[in-house]
Amino acid sequence: MTFSELCNEIFWKSVLEYHVTDSVDTPINNPYEVKSIEYYLYLKNWIDTVQWHYEDIIRDPNIKPEDALVLKRKIDKSNQDRTDLVELIDSYFLDKNKDVQVAPDATINTESPAWAIDRLSILALKIYHMEQEVKRTDTSEEHHRQCEQKLNILLEQKKDLSSAIDQLLSDIESGKKYMKVYKQMKMYNDPALNPVLYGKK
Repeated sequence: MTFSELCNEIFWKSVLEYHVTDSVDTPINNPYEVKSIEYYLYLKNWIDTVQWHYEDIIRDPNIKPEDALVLKRKIDKSNQDRTDLVELIDSYFLDKNKDVQVAPDATINTESPAWAIDRLSILALKIYHMEQEVKRTDTSEEHHRQCEQKLNILLEQKKDLSSAIDQLLSDIESGKKYMKVYKQMKMYNDPALNPVLYGKK
């Protein structure tokens, strides 16, 4: 099994298990060994899935302002958790390949493996929800046709992105490419860097 196949299998498992209840309050039941890469991949997608539904809820035009504010704080925390987890997954790849002899002409990729995996996780959600649109029976023929076309594009994108991830990992393992982890340093979450936060006494 390639690494992208492992990702896709775990992401789909997470998406399906979330939608058993389809509630943002459902506690996670991660079936994998704690601190294993499988554990982190499942956690990654669960965070993405809950946030996807947070984003749906906050767009309700009838949401109460006080509820929207509470939800905004949850989305902020979710975004930080997501970023921290991406960096943790990249650290896994750094450690895994720490002894690789990097070729003199090796190049760096535009994004790290974990940020590409992040996109694959989001893609699983897009595919799931587009499939639900295709299955709807209360829509027009045109809506069904458009959603079917979009689903086919998403499936093609999943295939291409999966292949690109596996190629990138192979190139890193062989020394053709190298990677670095740049901490995202999200300034708005840091009390020492956000003027609104450090300006308050």
